[in-house]
Amino acid sequence: MRLPVLEGRPAAPRGSSIDPTDAQRGAIACVAPATPAQLHAWLRIVLRLEIPRRAVAPGSSAPFDYLRHAYFEERAGPADCVVWAARGSGKTFLAAVATLLDLLHKPGVEVRLLGGSLEQSRRVQAHLRGFLEQAHLAGLVAGKITDRRIGLVNGSACEILAQSHTSVRGAHPHILRCDEAELFDPEVWRAAQLLPRSETLRYGVRVRGRVETFSTMHRPGGLMQELVDDASGARRVFRWGVLDALATCPPARACSACDLEPECAGRAKGASGHIAVEDAVALKRRASAASWASEMLCERPSRDDAVYPEFEPEVHVAPFEAQAKWRWLCGMDFGFRAPTVILWGAVDAGGVLRIVDERIARQRTLEKHIEAIRKSRWPAPAWIGVDPAGRQRSDQTGLSAVALLRRAGFVVRDRRESLAAGLGAVRARLAPATGAPTVYVHPRCRGLVESLQRYRYPDARPDDEQPLKDGADHAADALRYLVVNLDLRSAVVVRRYV
Repeated sequence: MRLPVLEGRPAAPRGSSIDPTDAQRGAIACVAPATPAQLHAWLRIVLRLEIPRRAVAPGSSAPFDYLRHAYFEERAGPADCVVWAARGSGKTFLAAVATLLDLLHKPGVEVRLLGGSLEQSRRVQAHLRGFLEQAHLAGLVAGKITDRRIGLVNGSACEILAQSHTSVRGAHPHILRCDEAELFDPEVWRAAQLLPRSETLRYGVRVRGRVETFSTMHRPGGLMQELVDDASGARRVFRWGVLDALATCPPARACSACDLEPECAGRAKGASGHIAVEDAVALKRRASAASWASEMLCERPSRDDAVYPEFEPEVHVAPFEAQAKWRWLCGMDFGFRAPTVILWGAVDAGGVLRIVDERIARQRTLEKHIEAIRKSRWPAPAWIGVDPAGRQRSDQTGLSAVALLRRAGFVVRDRRESLAAGLGAVRARLAPATGAPTVYVHPRCRGLVESLQRYRYPDARPDDEQPLKDGADHAADALRYLVVNLDLRSAVVVRRYV
């Protein structure tokens, strides 16, 4: 098969009614596409893949948009990217496709795969191995394909990294692909950001060092939400849901009787993905509304495991002018290695609590925090609500944190309540049975806003299970101590006499 030349480079031929032989497909595989149209044709002929080029859901990206960005390394805009996609919509598979394209057409490129678990990394590697074991591509492999590494005769290589500091810090690839990043250890994730490097490879091929991140958005306030909401412009975001991966809906299928009609509105009649409509319908029937919205439609993170699902930033976070005439209070969670959190709040004439400011600091003595409260620009608090554990005396000073605060002249309230009662008191202010919320947070309190979103239970749990102590609890606890001492001070205690 003679390959036409376009813009000085061989081009993948357009579709033909004659299926190419393995030898012809192998020859085409070595041709570097020069345009998006040629890339789409290359995928169709060499890998027999039809990657959707048009989004189905309004506001979504098409899966091909990511491949175009990754392969051509578009110079306009950031090199790093985030792929936020539905479960089963092909993000892991497309990471393997992008890696294959890099290995074949960027001689000498080094690609590393880092998954939320080693098993996740191996899934990308398994797809890549499946491509290269096909007859028309097998001759391009150098040596033996292993569970951890694949090398090509042109000097390109792909290798799996483990979720460990040793593995990550010892690598310096050109391209790092992180799959299911929502499951990453935070320290490993931070270390991984320093790995990629740009370089001019053989034949003058220039590779931009970059990190590509793939995941669903499992939890509010997690890594994926942080990356997607990042306003710095450091990463390009590609988002697609299950609708954008649907196969063509049969013309005979009636939209009015389909469970997908509210989301699809008939648009799947022109879809070209891989998920059968009947499979998507079955998935929707098995999923909860929250899971369907977050993990399949990619609309918002699931709140199923949130301690405060009632907290909605668009409702509870709003700027306001603090007034000196309000009743000023503080909530405080003690820490040293873990942060100490101080919240300044004020109650207006209508009983609405407004969190005005925050202080979150590690490895500072209590004396430093006392000084910070005294020098604050806000009025002195009528009292400070604290953790009852603050009554415990220090082995060194013989004084408790509560005693030190009182010695400094502050009124301290340390009411001891069950965790369930405290959480209930906060929830009652976030979402009262009647009327508007009675607690609001100023946008400057970013630590508290993040904490209220991230504070969660460990997956499916009984009602009495403890929330996770994963760092998101400190600011949320400070708010709970404030609310408990504000709202439960006059609770009636019932005792039984026998």
